[in-house]
Amino acid sequence: MSYFLTGGTGFIGRNLIDQLLKRRGTIHVLVRRGSGKKFRELVKQRWPDHEKRLVAVTGDLTRPGLGLSKADKEKLTGKVKHFFHLAAIYDLKAGREEQEAGNVEGTRNAIRAAEAIKAKCFHHTSSIAAAGFYQGMFREDMFEEATGLDHPYFRTKHESEGLVRRECSIPWRVYRPGIVVGHSKTGEIDKIDGPYYFFKLIQKLRKMLPPWVPTLGIEGGRINMVPVDFVARAMDHIAHKPKLDGRCFHLTDPKPKRIGEILNIFADAAHAPVMSMRIDARLFNFIPTPVKAGLTMMPPVRRIVDQVLGDLGIPKDMLSMISYPTSFDCRDTEQALKGTDIKVPPLEDYAWVLWDYWERHLDPELFIDRSLSGHVRDKVVLVTGASSGIGRATAMMMARAGARVIIVARGEEKLAETKAEIEAEGGAVYSYACDLAEMDKSQELIDQVIADHGGVDFLINNAGKSIRRSIALSYDRFHDFERLMQLNYFGSLKLILGFLPIMAKQRRGHVINISSIGVLSNAPRFSAYVASKAALDAFSRCAAAEYNDTGVAFTTINMPLVRTPMIAPTKMYENVPTITPEDAADMIKQAVIYRPQRIATRLGIFAQVLHAVAPKISEIVMNSAFRMFPDSAAAKGVTSEADEKPTQEQMAFASLMRGIHW
Repeated sequence: MSYFLTGGTGFIGRNLIDQLLKRRGTIHVLVRRGSGKKFRELVKQRWPDHEKRLVAVTGDLTRPGLGLSKADKEKLTGKVKHFFHLAAIYDLKAGREEQEAGNVEGTRNAIRAAEAIKAKCFHHTSSIAAAGFYQGMFREDMFEEATGLDHPYFRTKHESEGLVRRECSIPWRVYRPGIVVGHSKTGEIDKIDGPYYFFKLIQKLRKMLPPWVPTLGIEGGRINMVPVDFVARAMDHIAHKPKLDGRCFHLTDPKPKRIGEILNIFADAAHAPVMSMRIDARLFNFIPTPVKAGLTMMPPVRRIVDQVLGDLGIPKDMLSMISYPTSFDCRDTEQALKGTDIKVPPLEDYAWVLWDYWERHLDPELFIDRSLSGHVRDKVVLVTGASSGIGRATAMMMARAGARVIIVARGEEKLAETKAEIEAEGGAVYSYACDLAEMDKSQELIDQVIADHGGVDFLINNAGKSIRRSIALSYDRFHDFERLMQLNYFGSLKLILGFLPIMAKQRRGHVINISSIGVLSNAPRFSAYVASKAALDAFSRCAAAEYNDTGVAFTTINMPLVRTPMIAPTKMYENVPTITPEDAADMIKQAVIYRPQRIATRLGIFAQVLHAVAPKISEIVMNSAFRMFPDSAAAKGVTSEADEKPTQEQMAFASLMRGIHW
């Protein structure tokens, strides 16, 4: 007995070969010209004990008769008992022409090839998509009744099956699998499809919420899913069973689940919150079609939907599957499999296997370039406040990653030290001394950088000044508020407005503003500092909205307390938990790689949420801290530092609220 397979190296094909190798006979596999080596490597890796039984046949699905050579035709004629046609485009996102070529013309070419070599039976792998969006139960003996075939994938799967029924002159059998997911024992699958599109949403919910938090979801229609090992075993068994020619078999789950149930099963497998309340999608049918169409045509709605779906990796076509109306009778298949142990296992038994394989092998985040060099190599990165602390650590990190680093600071001597250190490591660095609190000097800097470098790709506004002083000690120090606003807000704003036009014109760029956790926690004694940083935060939020569609990103980093020269005047900070400048630079690295709108510690986010939900409680906590931590000697204008040694109570509180300014 001899076999011939198109799509033998594909997902279903590999699993079918696993089954066919348990039988006797040679297995011929269609392989494109130039892919012979790749096929041999697959054989050695997956079927090392059967190398002689697996024979590559050079051909092409898109060519008449599969492009088989005259010699191969002569070798195969009269010797192939089972011709399995599995090659097809299984992708909702593929274009119409690609679907037509792969599914319709590919099937026609396979039929002609099977007829030319006088194969005994043509086994066509169709899909439940051939039924379109039929309303109700679609039986195995139904075909012409299919409706809702507007989508290229559904239409071409229907047309390719029609070719087999109308044009194939040799005996044939058709198999319509449901949505094929990974192997129920190993979880193996080769691409994201079907329910896998929702795994990223489940993963994000798991990261945001504990498993016990109830969530709201959607019920949806019944989706028929089957693991690939069931499909392969069922096809193998039915193909070898006599007297079944000219029939179609639904390789489907006789008890399919609704979308809401399926997502909850996967959420449970992922230890994510489940949808405790599910809204039946049919409720949306009560909204008049013109109203729904009008809403979806509004530009803001379209962009929001596109943005959300894009972030989650969900094709827009998947939304049409939420209210999937078709169910599938599979009594003929069950009768053909009677007496075997071949059946669809309960999803609850293998959902965790599918999830584990996806998270280990297919999660899109696994393929993100997490190397800083992949994002900044040969790019121009301007770092302000680069002579010490966070700025210096960031400049060093960027230079090591291959960026062309522009360092800016007020003090020329320390700036020269940073430049020399970067150059000693072989980095590309350019230094510009500038007091960013002086707008004229800042404009000169902008003009010079544009003249020298044509603009910047990354602007990291790190330069800043902080004052820790209670308001009661600031009644006659209005200039403190002016000084901080001048540098922390206007100084950064001046650079943003200077470099932003070029970024927008080039449709690329990233502005990263180093803010403070104090903006989220409303830290007492830092009213002047927090106000200046909050102003920059607010500007960035507005700018992000305006430049969302230009390729220019804005990221605010609400930095926790960092051990830098800026906090040195407050001696108490020598004894409280802080992060290092290198730790802070790592947060900037995350901003460059992922381009989020905000980066903050969990404690900072908690402080912000507490203030939003229970502002009075937040106020009491902050007031308690205000009374617990006195003004520093520097703030009081005295030289004695005896009162700045923290008590055990202060140390305990500072450790609990790690990173918050007190």
